[in-house]
Amino acid sequence: MDCESGEVPSRARRTLRRWRGFFCGPQNLALKDVFTWQLFKTILMGQALSMLICGTAVTCQYLSEAGVATPMLQSFLNYVLLLLTYTLALAFRKGENNIFQILKSKWCKYLLMALTDVEANYTVVKAYQYTTLTSIQLLDCFVIPVLMVLSWIFLKTRYKPLHFIAVVVCMLGVGAMVGADLLAGRDQGSSSNVLLGDGLVLVSAALYAVSNLCQEHTVKNLTRVEFLGMMGFFGTLISGVQMAILEPKDISAIIWDWKICLLFVAYTLCMYGLYSFMPVVVKMTSATAVNLSLLTADLFSLFCGIFLFHFNFSGLYIVSFVVITLGFILFNIVPTHTTDQSYDNDGAYHLASSADIQPNEDVIIEDLLRKDRVENQDGTGCKPCDALCASK
Repeated sequence: MDCESGEVPSRARRTLRRWRGFFCGPQNLALKDVFTWQLFKTILMGQALSMLICGTAVTCQYLSEAGVATPMLQSFLNYVLLLLTYTLALAFRKGENNIFQILKSKWCKYLLMALTDVEANYTVVKAYQYTTLTSIQLLDCFVIPVLMVLSWIFLKTRYKPLHFIAVVVCMLGVGAMVGADLLAGRDQGSSSNVLLGDGLVLVSAALYAVSNLCQEHTVKNLTRVEFLGMMGFFGTLISGVQMAILEPKDISAIIWDWKICLLFVAYTLCMYGLYSFMPVVVKMTSATAVNLSLLTADLFSLFCGIFLFHFNFSGLYIVSFVVITLGFILFNIVPTHTTDQSYDNDGAYHLASSADIQPNEDVIIEDLLRKDRVENQDGTGCKPCDALCASK
């Protein structure tokens, strides 16, 4: 992507620089600035999250084969584990970070966040009773455009055309995965009420987008422990009440043995790991980037299903994995940023990309001139914001 070769005519160089600026912003992106350790670490962490989701899918499949259909009980156990760790950690804190101070000032916000998360988990599981796996895989991707719109509105995140291209590439990878499912005859699930099932998937995707948006805002402005502690506290209450109302017969019908207990433990640990680890990756990147990396979770589930449930293999699964990973890399080449943030800012959204940005020389000169004009207009030799802070 380096355009400094003397063989390229200056006009062509300017044209190429203009198009590069349109897609990627005012920055020089050499190959060494793209494929960094930060990007490699982000990819590994994203795939680790996908494997945890794969673990929940495999255990759910085994539980389903055993006649267990208790999604609220499974969620309840996860929230209880969050309660026993992160919520207790908040209880032993002092000052404003203590759980009682947090509940006193922000209980309503966290209650709504937990309600959104609980219902998102419930509606997507419920959708399997009415629609097919193919519909769920396709419509579940609706979370990404909804999340991008919400981030644009509420977090003031601004995207470059390259980000939208990356999302399209990931969607193509999902299309290849769905095509492989159809060729392999894996269009599983019920079709008793497809319209209702598809509607539940869309509702779930919208709820997940809201939940992930709140998670990104919280972990980047407050702390991961506070977010998980409040999710554990309110999630336990909400899922416990909902479980007592909706699933008493299903729970009493479970034939408990060591295999069922082991499956519940495995599912709970995978969910606990997902909830504990996901805020770390969101803080490093963004909620949108994390959801793009999670598109490979279905592929890991399919790979496990080939060995555990004797699913048919298709080469399109490998193609899908490569395409989704390529889209994820493209999304992280250029950082997302807020409207009040410059490219050389070290704020939270600068970390939304793996690329170490090197500003263009023209941009540096223009930025210096702008700062000089601001100082002259202020008449005090300091920036207006600094003067404002000093007046306080």
